[in-house]
Amino acid sequence: MRAIVLDGKALAAQRRVSLAARVERLEKTHGRPPALSVILVGEDPASEVYVRNKHLACEKAGIRSAVHTLPADTPRETLREAVESINADASVDGLLVQLPLPEGLDPAEVREWIAPEKDVDGLHPDNVGRLASGAPRFVPCTPLGCLRLLEHHDIATRGRRAVVVGRSLIVGRPMATLLSTKGIDATVTIAHSRSGDLAAICREAEILVVAAGRPEMVRADWVRPGAAVVDVGIHRVEDRSRPRGFRLCGDVHPEVAEVAGAFTPVPGGVGPMTIAMLLENTVDGFERRVGGR
Repeated sequence: MRAIVLDGKALAAQRRVSLAARVERLEKTHGRPPALSVILVGEDPASEVYVRNKHLACEKAGIRSAVHTLPADTPRETLREAVESINADASVDGLLVQLPLPEGLDPAEVREWIAPEKDVDGLHPDNVGRLASGAPRFVPCTPLGCLRLLEHHDIATRGRRAVVVGRSLIVGRPMATLLSTKGIDATVTIAHSRSGDLAAICREAEILVVAAGRPEMVRADWVRPGAAVVDVGIHRVEDRSRPRGFRLCGDVHPEVAEVAGAFTPVPGGVGPMTIAMLLENTVDGFERRVGGR
């Protein structure tokens, strides 16, 4: 049987069309579109690309987007003032501070400065707790995008064994929480670099989500035949045979497509869905703020 490609690029485009219609209705009713602000500190090239892609996606969906750029040597208090200014701005519905931050700025501290009702990344402790308690306000964008991909392609989750490789606050832990919630009902194991016989743990999975941060770490013999494999990683690795001297890859080796029942491509899998969920979180935040939900 040929593996199903979980095409995040196509699904994100489809959801953006429906979201644009929703935004148009909201603007007509409330006199303005939903608005997202992003704070970018420093000149990290990858971060600049991510922020530009988010800005363009907002434009396509009709969401007002603003990017606030600060130099890499921005003092802690200056960044805090920028965050609190946007918190207080009633015309802004969503706020995120792009990661990674320059050395000397603590991401955990910065997350707590963001007003929970504008935290469209879903990483403020209040939102983390709400997700864990089963009453989420905002769900972190990447895990939510992974779940929507599985749902869209009718990948069954109830009663199935899921393994999440990685335990970060941004992906691993919220992904495990989502998969184990009532209605999704997977049996979830969180694995990581210190897990004993990681390959054997992965082979138990009917649904395998990999957010390990290691290029092409998961090989075909790590994967249970027919499993759904979601690759969250994206890396630029040297490849002198390519015109630009590099290629993009994920945490999962391409050979896994020969074993898996379904898999996400890199690029074009989870990445576009992360941005799509950011837009949807922003619109959800707007509706809650104007009393539409």
